[in-house]
Amino acid sequence: MKKNLIFLTGFMASGKSTIGPILANTIGWNFLDLDKVIEKKTSKKIVDIFRADGEKYFRELETETLNELILLKKYVISLGGGTIENEINLNMMKTNGILVYLETSPEAAYRRLRFKRDRPALLFDDHEPTKEELLKRINSILSRRLKYYNQADVKINTDNKAVGITVDHLVRILRKDFKIEEN
Repeated sequence: MKKNLIFLTGFMASGKSTIGPILANTIGWNFLDLDKVIEKKTSKKIVDIFRADGEKYFRELETETLNELILLKKYVISLGGGTIENEINLNMMKTNGILVYLETSPEAAYRRLRFKRDRPALLFDDHEPTKEELLKRINSILSRRLKYYNQADVKINTDNKAVGITVDHLVRILRKDFKIEEN
């Protein structure tokens, strides 16, 4: 069966939301960002959903939304960094599409995230984190998610690579290994 969905997974700031629309445009598919779909659906920012309703509620909403999106055809969908930690989500993605892991090192993630305050998993309640605290948190989350990320069909490292080079490499893999053709 030919797969008509490409899911981009990876740690926060690995490039999912940047690479996704460029990849979709390159292969002539549409693009959706799962977090943006949830924000539109709820009229709330992800960070506000976490604060007001908690992570458990957000993860249920995420699974429900993903279940709706798997009915689409010819879409590249960027996921939230933690979407893959749910076995139901992982199975949905593996069954209905091609799962691409955009790998990034903890150090690269730190460089890209150090000034961001819109990532619920990296917020500290009572203070601005030090570099060491933030790296420790990144390493902790990354090590917890690695067993899921490593189940992806394709793995591409995004450290110190231009977006265009990453997209070109990914398109070559998708065409060769998954017979993805341009529209």
